[in-house]
Amino acid sequence: MTRDISPDIGMIKLCLTEAHDCSYLPERQSTTAFVDPDMTIDVELYSRMTKLGFRRSGPFLYAPKCTSCNACIPARLPVDDFKPTRAQKRCWKKNDDIMVEQLDGINLGEHFPIYARYIAQRHSDGDMYPPSRRQFEDFLGNAWECTQFLEFRLGDQLIGCAVIDVIENGLSAIYTYFDPAFSDRGLGVLAILVEIDMAQRLGLEYLYLGYWISGCDKMEYKTNYRPLELYRQNSWGIAE
Repeated sequence: MTRDISPDIGMIKLCLTEAHDCSYLPERQSTTAFVDPDMTIDVELYSRMTKLGFRRSGPFLYAPKCTSCNACIPARLPVDDFKPTRAQKRCWKKNDDIMVEQLDGINLGEHFPIYARYIAQRHSDGDMYPPSRRQFEDFLGNAWECTQFLEFRLGDQLIGCAVIDVIENGLSAIYTYFDPAFSDRGLGVLAILVEIDMAQRLGLEYLYLGYWISGCDKMEYKTNYRPLELYRQNSWGIAE
């Protein structure tokens, strides 16, 4: 079904899914709004929708629009105000032997096995399991013009990748995956620290971290990056 659901979005048509089981909180139903996939979405529109709490997944811009739940809260970090914790500083130092390369595209054949192992070992209870090559390509492989891939390598060995979009006022962290054999290095933390550093060097204001969900253990890590801003009641404000 389609309907206009926010005066802030103007005449942009949004498509609503039917209610379905929530991927994050048990025994809850979820409804998702997508920007009309027939629209041409340039960086200006993408940036505007991101400021309104939308996020990209594959070819779609979406936001949760659940009738009985508002647990999914958009989160972003003002990068110039970020102060790393001791643990984050240790992670940065521990991984100073990793080379990070910024690319417009990736070798899907090299990346997919790492993504598949990551999903199988870290997210086997989620809706991306079991991973497939088609799913990987649809979700991450088909880059938008603003998409960049941050490859993490030890020597010549690929051990992880962070996928980001460069929008007008910040970076949007789309997804990070890594070889579970290197879990002790804290590559998820390292990816966010690299993205913060990149945003600062580019003179951008924010790193958009997707949705923070109270009560969802997989989303709690976002509160480790301060000062965190949350989008509530149509405005951004510092999280307590």
